[in-house]
Amino acid sequence: VNVGCVPKKVMWNTAVHAEFIHDHADYGFETPGVNFSWRTIKEKRDAYVRRLNDIYENNVKKAHIDIIRGYGKFTADPEPTIEVDGKKYTAPHILIATGGRPAVPSNSEIPGASLGMTSDGFFDLEELPRRSVIVGAGYIAVEIAGILSVLGSKSSLLIRHDKVM
Repeated sequence: VNVGCVPKKVMWNTAVHAEFIHDHADYGFETPGVNFSWRTIKEKRDAYVRRLNDIYENNVKKAHIDIIRGYGKFTADPEPTIEVDGKKYTAPHILIATGGRPAVPSNSEIPGASLGMTSDGFFDLEELPRRSVIVGAGYIAVEIAGILSVLGSKSSLLIRHDKVM
């Protein structure tokens, strides 16, 4: 929700608006001088995500649910128990929201890997890149390549293909 689904949908909708503007003349609309501001959509998108986070957290608090932030692991205790940052918690129901982290290769594994960014980095961009290369063929890569392209970045999508001899 924070660095994936919701912000990506905002950017996707931004690209849809750009496509509509591109096609307006075909439908009799004149739209001279239309400019796009990456900074504006980034600020509005980030504010929207922060607002959603606040709403979610307030709803959790209203439901009298404790949020424990940190790295947790189940213990070998007989009752359902987790340990987070050295403190143990026991409850009949425990949810560990794991999130996810991408595996970033080292420069020794892939020369130049440190020059890249993960899809999370896309949402940190302060400006629309003039050129972009997206590596991968999953739906996130394809969507980000499409968004960047429609908004004005000269984009390339690299797809690994194992050649069979």
